Amino acid sequence: MQVSDFTPAQADALLPARAPETSKNDYGRVWAFCGSRGYTGAAYFAAQAAVRMGSGIVTLAVPDCIYPILAVKLNEPVIRPYTRADWREALAGASRAAACLIGPGLGHFEDFVDLTLTAVRELPCPLVLDADGINALAGHIDVLCSAAHPVVLTPHAGEFARLTGIAHPTAQDAADFAARYRCVLLLKSHRTLIAAPDGTVTRNVTGNPGMAKGGSGDVLAGMLLSLLGQGLPPAGAARAAASLHGQAGDRCANALSEYGMTPTDLLDELPRLLHKFNSREW
Repeated sequence: MQVSDFTPAQADALLPARAPETSKNDYGRVWAFCGSRGYTGAAYFAAQAAVRMGSGIVTLAVPDCIYPILAVKLNEPVIRPYTRADWREALAGASRAAACLIGPGLGHFEDFVDLTLTAVRELPCPLVLDADGINALAGHIDVLCSAAHPVVLTPHAGEFARLTGIAHPTAQDAADFAARYRCVLLLKSHRTLIAAPDGTVTRNVTGNPGMAKGGSGDVLAGMLLSLLGQGLPPAGAARAAASLHGQAGDRCANALSEYGMTPTDLLDELPRLLHKFNSREW
């Protein structure tokens, strides 16, 4: 099948300069359900990436047991604690969001499986499923066919195998999955593939081995959430997020080395990368 390379110039064309007469409400109120005991970093990276990517308001919903940690670590996002007994109330808050993310560091609990499946069926906004949000679909994958809103999945090969049984997915496998389940599939690898429901597949050409560290995928998920919340179409948001994520990683590798760069460095580099989209020099 035909796979086209998605270049940084194409990513640049998707992000407009900001109009002067705007407020935070013009750049998306997004929600992220992330984190669990022992996995506070995933929640931090995803939420902070959404902030750095330009979201107007980021709400990070976390289990109450890790609320004190994230409340200290994060200043910009709104931190919304919830218990395993009241996740439905938290999900109701997300129903007013411009986009929602479920999964980074969420953990393997039946309540979180229920949260994910309910979100797919009921949330009226675009939804990103990453990490444990994807794992929650194992055995329930047909729920994607009943989603009334765009869903973007961001699995690596192992997570894709848990969903499909395909251990070494090809571009054709990605295209078939996206078409069958009417979703956008961002299949993370050395050269990430983005498959759309219409059968088109693009290949990201940015990124380097220094990004192969825990937390890098959480940064990507937060960037994708932000772009969806700012109104980019799902396939375009996935392609742009993958490209910009890799561009930031390449700049980090050049400055800090593939060995030494970290996901925190990606967060720090992202605003410098995005400077080119300024509406003017101030």
